[in-house]
Formats: sequence, C-alpha cells, structure tokens
Amino acid sequence: MAALLIPASLLLAGQDGARLAAGCALGWTLLALAWIDVLVMRLPDMLTLPLVLAGLAEAVWLDPDTLMDRALGAAIGYVAFRLLAWSYRLLRGRDGLGQGDAKLLAAAGAWVGAAMLADVVLLAALAGLLFAGSMALVGRRVDGSTRLPFGPCLAASIWTVWLMS
Repeated sequence: MAALLIPASLLLAGQDGARLAAGCALGWTLLALAWIDVLVMRLPDMLTLPLVLAGLAEAVWLDPDTLMDRALGAAIGYVAFRLLAWSYRLLRGRDGLGQGDAKLLAAAGAWVGAAMLADVVLLAALAGLLFAGSMALVGRRVDGSTRLPFGPCLAASIWTVWLMS
C-alpha cells in the first residue's frame, strides 16, 4: 500500500515525466531502506550508495545547475553524521549512529542539496522523538540504551523535503 502512495503523492504534487520516474525511484528505495532498518537495524550499502549516485545523476539529467550543490550536500551529509557518530562514541563509549545513517544522509544531500540538509535532519530528529515517545506511551521501555532505527525517520524526512522542494 505504501508503495502505491509514492507515485500518487508525486502526481498530486504535479510531477510528471522524468521527475515522476526519478521520484518513484527515490521513494521506493527510501521505503525499502526504512523497512529493512526496522527489521534488521541496518541500512545496506547495496541501496544507500546507489541512491547517492542516483541523486547526482538526477541532477545532471534534470537540473545540471544544481550538481555542485548536491555533490557538496552529499559530502557534508556523510561527514556530518560520521563526525556525530564519532563524537557520540568518544563521549559514551558505544555506537549511537550507524554508518548507514551517514550514507543515507549523503544520499539526502545528493537529492536535495546542501542547503536543505538541515531541514532533513530536523524533520528526522522530530520523527525520531515522536517514535520514541510513542513507544514510551504504549509502555515500552525507552532509555539511553534503547536501540531505535533512525533510517525510517531519515527516509520519511528525505521524501518530505524532496517532495516539497
């Protein structure tokens, strides 16, 4: 059902032709990544890395003037989350953000550009807080050691920001 919502939301947003095709590729890949992360707490390179390249290819194909911004966005996204993960590990002595999350944020940068990365991260963080709060409301233990998949939050925020841009 969710897979059908992707082209429907693109059509409602007025996308057609090549932008519709690119949007379906992005949306379906984000959906697969979110589902995989929920099931196994992993974001596989087999999907995240091609998504980076696809975002850059989409820029070349449909909006060449944005290629540098998107390449910069991919680099900033990856480095920012790797630095955050490294800092967390240094402070807490354990992992708090996976490498797949950094690669997915790199993909976000490749699709929405450097300027929109802050919006992606903000929306993802809010979604993560809502997810954790919902778990607590239904009686599940949520504390500093609770592992939560962040990929679905990132995927939803990437989709939202890309669709709105």
